[in-house]
This record gives sequence, structure tokens and C-alpha cells, in this order.
Amino acid sequence: MATEALGQATAAEDRRAQYGELALAVLRPAGAALGRVFGVVRPAAWVLSAGAVALWIAGQALGWWELTVAAVVVAVVLLLCLLFLIGRTAYDVSLDLNRTRVVVGERAVGALTLANTGSRAILPSRVLLPVGNGRGVFDVDRLAAGQSAEELFAIPTSRRAVVKVGPVSVVRGDPLGLFERVHRRDEPVDLFVHPRTVLFDGQSLGFLRDLEGLPATDLSPDDVSFHALREYQPGDDLRHVHWKSTARTGRMMVRQYEETRRSHFVIGLSTSPADYRDDEEFELAISAAGSLGLRALRDSHRVEVRVQERALPSGTGKQFLDSLSALEKSKPRAGGIVELAGSVAATLPLASVVVLVCGSRVGTGDLRTACSRLPFGARALAVVAASAAASPTLRRIGDADVVTLGALEQLPNALRKVLA
Repeated sequence: MATEALGQATAAEDRRAQYGELALAVLRPAGAALGRVFGVVRPAAWVLSAGAVALWIAGQALGWWELTVAAVVVAVVLLLCLLFLIGRTAYDVSLDLNRTRVVVGERAVGALTLANTGSRAILPSRVLLPVGNGRGVFDVDRLAAGQSAEELFAIPTSRRAVVKVGPVSVVRGDPLGLFERVHRRDEPVDLFVHPRTVLFDGQSLGFLRDLEGLPATDLSPDDVSFHALREYQPGDDLRHVHWKSTARTGRMMVRQYEETRRSHFVIGLSTSPADYRDDEEFELAISAAGSLGLRALRDSHRVEVRVQERALPSGTGKQFLDSLSALEKSKPRAGGIVELAGSVAATLPLASVVVLVCGSRVGTGDLRTACSRLPFGARALAVVAASAAASPTLRRIGDADVVTLGALEQLPNALRKVLA
């Protein structure tokens, strides 16, 4: 009996599960259809509909024909406005930006093309083009079959950002704005607004050890720059034995080399809000970091860029500038320039040159601590963005050169002072 009761309970649960799945299968499409229907109704239409119902009820209850007539008039207006939704909006939409990468201050020019590829005419409609937080509105006239319309537009770029352009929306609505049917077309396009950068002579970065290897003060058992001979020690590579000296002295002698390093240019860009006095300093720091990184990439150096808690893509100039376009200030818990320098030392111990970029709120003590945390043997340079500085200044903090900039155009002269 117990087994039979258990089987009946299991069968009942299976039936309930099947009924539930069937109900969901029916309700989902119905809910989606209702969502599309109610999605065309604007708030003003809901208000007028409620007003018409209220007027009708009041007119019938009080016997006032004026209220009843008003209710009928409102209902007729609503029905007439609904008729404007009838019609096709099957445009073939093409969104084309002349350039998807511009510099701050340049205008991005684009074209929006709408073509009627059907066999029937398309009534006039509005086209919405979202651009970042704003949007452009274009009124498209009636398009006969096979016709097309082109709208040109320009996007001002007053600040560094990644601006999403699109998706294009075709809107069919009534003159009173009571109902609106929206069809989205095409895919959005990202517009990268790069920070301003300044070009300068590659010799300004001449303190780098170049790709062929400039000698350092460290000695190595295996390299390209010969230093001296020394007596053989267990573990030395026999390929470096100098046989003529071995035969002359009677002791096995091996070659000693000066260590050389490949140029490894590291930029540590602080994104901590506490390091900057205002947004202008933050943008100046980003532009200075971008200028230094681009110069190093043009000189075929290996470039690594670090900000708080992550690395920025910097394999190519385009990739590097794209990553700077999307850069925002970090959260306070991420720390400032001192923590960033520690992260650089932990992740890039073989860096040959490290440039720390920060704002004017970083004190001398923090700069000294940050530079002392950098990898041993690396050349240290700090660039301080200070919007109040009238001219570039150079000072020495520990083993690091510290340059203070008030404008991006001061960077080349400041670097020449460092190398003087």
C-alpha cells in the first residue's frame, strides 16, 4: 500500500510539473505580446484614457450629456491617433562613421542612410540616433519603394571618452505624442575619443637602454659585452672558457660579461582621486602618459602600463590610446601612487625605466616612498600634473627626477631638462 501511495504521489507531482510547464509556455508569448501592445502607449495616452472613462462614468451617473460627449471626443481622438501607428517601418539602415577614433576637440562626422527595399512606400517617420547620453532626431519623409535618404551628422568631442553611437531606432507615432512604436535597427558603434598627446624627438627618451643592449654595471656570465677574464668556478659554462689564457696561466679562465638589458619602459599612471586637485589635472596626467607611451612604442620599446589594480593594453599605439579613452578614476580603496609603485615592483621587476604619473596633491614624502619601491636598477622618473604650474620645473627626490607640468606642451622641454 505504501509503495502504491508513493507512486500515485509521484505521478501527481509529474502532472503538476507538466501543467506548470504548459502554463509557462502559453503565458510567456502572451506576456511578450501584451508588453509590445502596452509599450506603444505613452503616459499622456494613459491619462487621457483614464479621463475618458471617468468622464463617461460621471456623465452616466449625473445625467450630464456634456460629460458623455467629452468622453466620446477623447475616445475618438485616441482612436485616430492609433491609426498613425499603421504602416511599415522596414528601413534598411546603415550607420557609417567617417572615423571611429578622434582626438579631444575634433568632430566625428558620420552618415545615416535609410533605404526602402520593399515594394510599398513607407510613410514619414522619425529616426532616433543615441549618442552617448544624448540623442539626435531626424525627420524622414515618405520613401517610395527603392528610394533612400541620407542624413549627415557631426558629433562634438569635448572630453575624452568612449561614446556609444546607436543603435538606430525608427519611431512611428501620432502628432500628439500619445502613441509611439519603436523599431531598433543596426548595431551600435563605439567612437573612441583619444586624449590629446604631444609629439617630441625620440632622443628625449635616450636614457633608455636600447634593444641592442647598452652595458650596465651588473656583471653576467653570459651576455654580449665582454668585461674581463676570471678563474673558472664550478657550474660555469665551458663554452666561455678562454683557452689561450688557460694555457698561459695554467688555470682554467672564463670570460666575464657586462649585463645588458632589453628596453622595458613602464608607465605607472595613478587613477586615485586623492592624487589630483581637479579633473583638469587628471586629464593632463593621462595626456602626458599617452605621449610618453606613444614615443616609446615608436622607438620599438616594450611598453607596459599600470594603473591601480590592473594593467592597460599597450601592445600598439591604437590599443594604448583606446584603453586611455575609457580610463576613469579608481575607487579610494585602491590606494594612491605609493601602492601603485609597489604593484609595479612586484609585477615588473626587470623594468629598465619606470615613469610614475600623478597629480599635484601627492606630497614629496609620498613621491620619495613611491620611487624607493620601484625595481632595483631601474631609472625612475616622476611626472606631476599641476594645473596651477605656469612653467615646468625639475627637482630631484632620492634617485628619481621629478618633473612638474602645468600644460601638455611643456612636456618636451621638461624631458630635455632631465637629460641635460
